[in-house]
Amino acid sequence: MAQFEVAEIARALHDVRDEWRAAQRRSREPGGREFPSRDALAAVVEDLKGALFPMRLGPPELRVESEDYYVAHTLDTALHALLAQARLELHYSHRHEPLAEAEITQRATQAVQSFAASLPVTRRLLDSDVLAAFHGDPAAGSVDEVLLCYPGVLSMIHHRLAHSLYRLGLPLLARIVAELAHGQTGIDLHPGAQIGAGVFIDHGTGVVIGETAVIGQRVRIYQAVTLGAKRFPTDAEGFLQKGLPRHPIVEDDVVIYAGATILGRVTIGAGAVIGGNVWITDSVPAGANVTQASLQNTPHPALVR
Repeated sequence: MAQFEVAEIARALHDVRDEWRAAQRRSREPGGREFPSRDALAAVVEDLKGALFPMRLGPPELRVESEDYYVAHTLDTALHALLAQARLELHYSHRHEPLAEAEITQRATQAVQSFAASLPVTRRLLDSDVLAAFHGDPAAGSVDEVLLCYPGVLSMIHHRLAHSLYRLGLPLLARIVAELAHGQTGIDLHPGAQIGAGVFIDHGTGVVIGETAVIGQRVRIYQAVTLGAKRFPTDAEGFLQKGLPRHPIVEDDVVIYAGATILGRVTIGAGAVIGGNVWITDSVPAGANVTQASLQNTPHPALVR
């Protein structure tokens, strides 16, 4: 039987952890978990999806006559679990300047209460996304098929939940919720991105939408589209500056076809159509039709380059 130097490796890993914790100014006091759990949040999101769409994403044995009871019970479980994770995030984010336990509990409770109150609005937004997918894809047989099968819709469910958490001052929880969908779908939606009603991400694999992107209503986006940053400004010490508007603004009724890359704080005007595999770093006027051919022959070099 093979022998492994487990004790020696464990000691070496202990030393590495100590070095990391010292460098990151982490507490060495004994205690429980210091930060949120990805697995716990995955369970919360599954419960929330069931509460939002009980007869489609809830348990298979659910019947209509017990739907309201299931939703209430599931919400109660999910929100209490979310509260525990919110408290962990607030402890983590204030680890260098600790808050009193009562203050942590108050802030976490207020955030989760606001999140809970926003769920009916979230459901209405998701209904608009489901309808946009159904009407935007001739292969869609029903709205139920769209909700159960389409990766773009799954990513939007996670994004709507994550964006609510992000706005309420829980960015780490939001990012974990977003990354759960990213891992399943290949669609990378930063929870800070503002996305209007009725957005359809078709196929979706490889789509990247950055933190400060603003997307209007009834926008359609195909696979491998990037709404990214063009530059990353640094401060006097050379560190990246956080939170600056650096991603595109996409107005209502825009279509962006597969492989298009749009970089920087540019505006894609309402009703514009962006063709596949184009590279855009300047604003596009409303109603424009940008293709590779138009880029090669455009008389307006300031439009797109």
